[in-house]
This record gives sequence, structure tokens and C-alpha cells, in this order.
Amino acid sequence: MAKNGGLVLNIIVCVVLVVSVKASKEADRVTSLPGQPELTFRQFSGYVIVDDDAGRALFYWLTEAVSQPESKPLVVWLNGGPGCSAVAYGASEEIGPFRLNWTGTGLYLNKYSWNIAANLLFLETPAGVGFSYSNTSSDLHTTGDHRTAADSLSFLIRWLDRFPRYRNWPIYLTGESYAGHYVPQLAHAIVSHNAKSRHHINLKGLMVGNAVTDSYYDNVGTVTYWWSHAMISDQTYRRLMKTCDFRRRTESDGCARLFYYTMDHELGDIDQYNIYASPCNIADVTSTTRRTLSFPSQHKNLVSSLTLTNTSVSFANVDFLLSYTSIDNNPC
Repeated sequence: MAKNGGLVLNIIVCVVLVVSVKASKEADRVTSLPGQPELTFRQFSGYVIVDDDAGRALFYWLTEAVSQPESKPLVVWLNGGPGCSAVAYGASEEIGPFRLNWTGTGLYLNKYSWNIAANLLFLETPAGVGFSYSNTSSDLHTTGDHRTAADSLSFLIRWLDRFPRYRNWPIYLTGESYAGHYVPQLAHAIVSHNAKSRHHINLKGLMVGNAVTDSYYDNVGTVTYWWSHAMISDQTYRRLMKTCDFRRRTESDGCARLFYYTMDHELGDIDQYNIYASPCNIADVTSTTRRTLSFPSQHKNLVSSLTLTNTSVSFANVDFLLSYTSIDNNPC
């Protein structure tokens, strides 16, 4: 009788856990968005607490693949900054399934969305970015790469508990700009986690576009990109390479003057983030260009208060892909 009682108790506990996971997952189900067209895929969105004591929680938005999601990988997307929202940028302006129409009254489908090929998980990290938050105010002043990686790992572990169907699926980490720090550091955290845990995260690879990685190479790459795409003259290219010490965290006055000359007199009406397209506002392109562009190292100075780390990672049994395009003035 005691054995039967124990068996019954175990069955009840298992049923409660299954129902609890299903209820938690369904509570995150997004049935519709304002002005949303008809869809063939499911959406989920919500919070995952990553630190119980501090009350830190990260916000996510999952858009499953448009067809046969069970056969497609899970792609985790992180925006950079630091401080840029994955929902506002990655999901809504770049690789997500929706675009806002010109009148602002509804949504239409993005025919180039990555959820044609994968299940997309947009993660707002660290706490304080987008809808992610902390109940400990000091967290917003002490955040850094170490905590971001740890919180993102905690998120994935707990999110996979909420969505167990993805637990053994291939996972790819992707992002842009400062995700050149976030993505490899999260991958390193996952590899370390897998080395000491029975419940592995099935990390298959990673990809970063316009990655902020190293000041010297980022800066040299930016100038070389301009020159190799005929955006600046041979003479200006040689002067920039001779005048600017790209290993410095701040440029000299001479380098800064030459940089702004290049912005104002050579780059012209070119959208730096899509050089073959027309800028949104041609009438104001000069002031806009000068106001928003900078070398990657200048951009990093804006976040110098954060704890930045260079992580050397050895990836065993993980496919590694770094998609590096040399210009990265986009802060997100």
C-alpha cells in the first residue's frame, strides 16, 4: 500500500508539473497584435526571471517558423548598443516577421523574415533594455558583459523549461553590433554550462553581423570599407590611415577633423547602413550623417562605464560562423 501511495504521489507531481509548464507557456501565447494580418505561425511573448533575489527579468518574443516549425532550428537574436531593444530593432525593423505600414495603422508581413527558415527568439538583454527590468535599481548602474552573459544563460535555461519542445533542438545565437561581445560570451557561458550539467543546451553555432569586437580592427575595417566601396577618395583613405591611431580609445583632433571632412564632403547622400539605397531624408542628409556616424571606438566610449571583457573562447563540437562586415556605425 505504501508503495502504491508513493507511486500515486509521483504521478500526481508529474501531472502537476506538466500542467504547470503548459499553463505557463500558454499564458505567453500572443493571439493577435493590433492591425495584424492573418498568420500561419504562432507567437509567444513574456518575461523570464533570471535572478530571483534582485528581481531581474528578461523579456522575449518568439515567432515560430511559418511552416513546419518542428523541423526548423531555434535562432536567438540579440541586439547591441549596449542598450538597443531586440523587439524595436531586430524584430520590427530588421529580421522579424512584421513591418509597420506607412500610415501607422497596421502591420504587414516581411517577405524576407528569418522565420521563413527558423523559429526566432528575440531577447531583450541586459535588464533595463526594452521591456526587460530589474527591481534592484543599482543593477542599472553596475551592469556589464559578465552579468549580461550570466543572465542570458539563466534565461535560456529557464525558458527551455517553459518550452521543453525546444530543449533538444539545434540552437543558433545571432545578433549585430555590440552583440559581437554578447554572442560569443553567451556561447562561452553555454559551453561552460554544458561541461558540468546533465541538461545540455544544444548550441550548434553563432553568427554576428557588423560585429563590434576589437577597436583597432573595427576602425581599420570601417575606413577600408569606405575606400573599397568607392565612398571616399584614395587620397582621403591614405590620410586617414596615416593620421589616425586606431588603437587609441579617443581620436586625436587631427583625426577627428579629417573624419568630419570625410563625412561632410565625400560620403555625401549615402545611407551608411544600406549604401545602395536612397537615404530616408535627402534634404537633411549632411546634418544627419554628421550627427549619427562615428568610428566604432568612439561608439564604445559612450559605454565605457560598463564592464567590458574580451573573452577567449575554445569551441569544442560547435560550428562557428562569424559574418563580419567592416562598417559598424549603427549603435544597435
